[in-house]
Amino acid sequence: MAKIVLFGAPGAGKGTLAGKITKFSDIVHVSTGDLFRANLKNKTPIGMKAKEYMDNGELVPDSVVIGMVKKRFKEDDVKENGFLLDGFPRTVEQAKALDEVADLDAVAYIKIDKDVLEKRITGRRSCTECGAIYNIYNEELTPEEEGKCDKCDGDLMQRDDDTKETFEKRYQTYVDQSEPVIEYYREKNPDLIVELDGSRTMAYTEEELKELLPL
Repeated sequence: MAKIVLFGAPGAGKGTLAGKITKFSDIVHVSTGDLFRANLKNKTPIGMKAKEYMDNGELVPDSVVIGMVKKRFKEDDVKENGFLLDGFPRTVEQAKALDEVADLDAVAYIKIDKDVLEKRITGRRSCTECGAIYNIYNEELTPEEEGKCDKCDGDLMQRDDDTKETFEKRYQTYVDQSEPVIEYYREKNPDLIVELDGSRTMAYTEEELKELLPL
């Protein structure tokens, strides 16, 4: 039962990598973004509060995120199969809080250039019906019909936090508050960190990932 953190800047490919891994492993993808969106969809107080921060490219307060993640860890699927934690920890304080509830096996650090990230973020479009993801700057991810989902014909939309202005804010926030997390893990146990090439997140094979990560 592996306990792995997927770490990287916004758009580095954490969700893509998790999707690949969960196809051949029972490990559970725990995405704080998905948890927030579920709360937002249900219009819970925590969801509406989180949206204010996310839309402005700011981090949601640690206390909110930590409580949400701890609650998810108590569910049976995570207890039985381990987790791929995506979107947490984003601050050293969150990393320390995570240490209190889980002994990590690896921190998968996805490294990628800023200009590549910007196109990934600002070009991203998601289906309002099934949630499928596309990108207008990537030929492999461009929908067959502009503005329509190939899978269900639903409308494609750009999320409020996928604009260029918001990307710049989010990236700077990542540099200022999240990159120190890697230094925290390096000092604690450098063997935890596994560096992955963010430009290859879609190309990694099952064999490569099993060799690189404790799956």
